Amino acid sequence: MTGQNTCLLEGCNKPAFLQCPTCISLKIDRSFYCSQVCFKNNWNKHKILHKSKIDSQPYNPFPNYHYTGDLQAIYPLSPRREVPKEIMHPDYAETSIPVSEERVRAKAVIKVLNEEEIKGMREVCRINREVLDIGAAAIRPGITTDEIDEVIHKATIERGAYPSPLNYYGFPKSVCISVNEVICHGIPDLRPLKDGDIINIDVSCYYNGFHSDMNATYCMGNVDTKGRQLVNTARECLEKAIALVKPGIRYRDFGKVIETHAKKNGFTVGRTFCGHGINQLFHCAPNIPHYANNKAVGIVRAGHCFTIEPMICEGGWRDEIWPDNWTAVTADGKRSAQFEHTLLVTETGCEILTK
Repeated sequence: MTGQNTCLLEGCNKPAFLQCPTCISLKIDRSFYCSQVCFKNNWNKHKILHKSKIDSQPYNPFPNYHYTGDLQAIYPLSPRREVPKEIMHPDYAETSIPVSEERVRAKAVIKVLNEEEIKGMREVCRINREVLDIGAAAIRPGITTDEIDEVIHKATIERGAYPSPLNYYGFPKSVCISVNEVICHGIPDLRPLKDGDIINIDVSCYYNGFHSDMNATYCMGNVDTKGRQLVNTARECLEKAIALVKPGIRYRDFGKVIETHAKKNGFTVGRTFCGHGINQLFHCAPNIPHYANNKAVGIVRAGHCFTIEPMICEGGWRDEIWPDNWTAVTADGKRSAQFEHTLLVTETGCEILTK
């Protein structure tokens, strides 16, 4: 210690040689006092330095939670990103509660879109496709999922759209990013992507009163053969389900073709989360399970608009939720992959709006 440091207590200014031990461990510079008395007298202000430093450092927010796989949350989360006021906001943007959805949830009526509504869905889905492609192009080793969230947020608002996940039932980010054993609803944080990861990016946009929804899973560098097979199978499961879409088919029938193909390749199908109707509402009827022998209600009709989004698991299908109340992971810690499109039923088949 040199005598060039002065005491931090306001008004003291004496040469200081004593340094706070906590500041040393936290690597906080120039935290010196001339005496223990000055240190104690300044404690209420001084401890704020510790909190500020700790809050800025990466940390595991759930130290007592037993993670099912190697992936762990890395906080702090960045502040909520702003959406310009001139962009149309959904009804939950401030309150977090989608009141319009909750009003119709019990009715389970499947909406038939008119031509003007179909035009609105095509436009928002076009934006969604562009935004997902921009987010996917940002994938590289070392980038954090929070940085990808920023890329997607900017791309969304640049197109005059609102990122649908933002504050939906309190979700803190503008996109869901699910890595390796995360099935869905991963919250972007400070974890950097690594070679060998599989990364699902789930983008949803709200534009001129309509929502869109799509996702895809990407392989980062040297993904092993089983991992690539998992990703390919998830894509094929979606393609096979889309091939069935036409008026008259039952919504419960998609699950059989999905689960049959997944099992043929040695994988299982997630059961907790399902496809859903989408239009002016982010999530609405119908519900579309992705497994066989489900009890989904309804018949596909022209003008229906919905998502199919099978979650295919490397091991068992059972899941659990992290303490953040969003991140769904496989219970056995093995990987999961997913693909999703928003579909419009036509008189003879379907139009893939997010293609």
